[in-house]
Amino acid sequence: MNVMKATLLKEIEELEAEGKEALKEDQWRMEYHVMPPVGWLNDPNGLCQYQGEYYAFFQYSPFHPEGGLKVWGEYISKDLVHWEYAGVPLVADSPYDCHGAYSGSAFTEDGMLELFYTGNIKYEGDYDYVNTGRESNTIYTASKDGRKFGEKECLMSLKDYPKGYTAHIRDPKVWKEKGRYYMVLGGRKANDQGAVILYASDDKKAWRFQEEITTREPFGYMWECPDLFEIEGEKILSVCPQGLRPEKFRFQNVYQSGYFLLEDGKECEQKEFQEWDMGFDFYAPQTFLDSRGRRILMAWAGLPDLEGHYHNPTVEMGWQHSLSFPRELSVQGKRVLQWPVQEIESIRRASVRIEAEQEIPIESRSFDWEIEGMQGEFSILVDAACRLTWKDGVASLAFEGDAGQGRGCRKARINQVRDIRILADHSILEIFLNKGECVFTTRFYPKERECKVKYQGKAEKSNLWILKK
Repeated sequence: MNVMKATLLKEIEELEAEGKEALKEDQWRMEYHVMPPVGWLNDPNGLCQYQGEYYAFFQYSPFHPEGGLKVWGEYISKDLVHWEYAGVPLVADSPYDCHGAYSGSAFTEDGMLELFYTGNIKYEGDYDYVNTGRESNTIYTASKDGRKFGEKECLMSLKDYPKGYTAHIRDPKVWKEKGRYYMVLGGRKANDQGAVILYASDDKKAWRFQEEITTREPFGYMWECPDLFEIEGEKILSVCPQGLRPEKFRFQNVYQSGYFLLEDGKECEQKEFQEWDMGFDFYAPQTFLDSRGRRILMAWAGLPDLEGHYHNPTVEMGWQHSLSFPRELSVQGKRVLQWPVQEIESIRRASVRIEAEQEIPIESRSFDWEIEGMQGEFSILVDAACRLTWKDGVASLAFEGDAGQGRGCRKARINQVRDIRILADHSILEIFLNKGECVFTTRFYPKERECKVKYQGKAEKSNLWILKK
């Protein structure tokens, strides 16, 4: 272990030990979501199933709850519900990533867990940090046990990427298809157009440029966190475009996350872009395939660059952000549906029947609420603070009072709502309409420890399960 890595790891361990006691009484810590032990969390990285266990790496800045030098943290689970923190496998300790170990993916083969990620270098001086002043390196490292990783290799740097791009190229996602390895990288072109760069390899080390995937006209200036995969014969390209102009029912966050359904020989079309999530807190999703053949998605329950928008009071407790709960993806028509993985049902405890018009106190802030057979307009209230409504073809999620900490209202067009599912976990709500046709994810920060729920409208069935701690 080099001196820089040893020094960083020691400092991180000390920070985590100090923060552990302070967080014991934090009412906004969650039961079954991945969170940073201390400091800042953002993108999920290296999602995979390896040697029978699930791995969720994440962008981590333990040094300050509002960000800073990025390393990778690691959680491991046997069931996607109970997660065990496994420490920091990657730090910024090489000439290729000395200013941050940025986002990337995992690939498992022949008993190895291999990571591909972006190493960030940012120079001091009079630079625009778009075309000059920074380097983005694609780095490889591997492990035989999922915890200790070997030497880092720089596979590609700026000189290896296609011409016509800025220095913003990052977030490699790697997979195998028909005996060959493929990688996508997100990029910002010199004309401020977002794009995805596709590479191929025979050995995962030497990569050859294949093609560029983008729209005919610029659709955002940068496409981050690309992911290309197939479900039920549909090829899906997931990207995070930056620079889209907000609309009343679309693109309501500072940056967006969504997908295109691709057809062979066809470029992406702007009108076909569909957002993954219509809530306040969702970005940088990544998917993986598990041993059961499920395509599972997790995302950052947060957003970057939110100065002046809304506030997370957990910053005062020394931490910020979480990952979304794992969601299984399926395709219905020309839409990708998202649904909480089945394992969450294993921690359902007491069941409470919720009748319309009744305000019901709930003994826990972690619950799973399903409402089926909805008929017509409705209103659902959680904590007299967060209200979900549907009327005249529009679903709205809005905050009343200060529990939203500056979050206001998000809207989505949806012709009819037949069923609703709400996963709550202390300071996060994940709301699924029509079996995941439309999803809202939001953080919220109620002051009261007791939770109350209420709905108005007609429904055939409404059951709420308390979730075990």
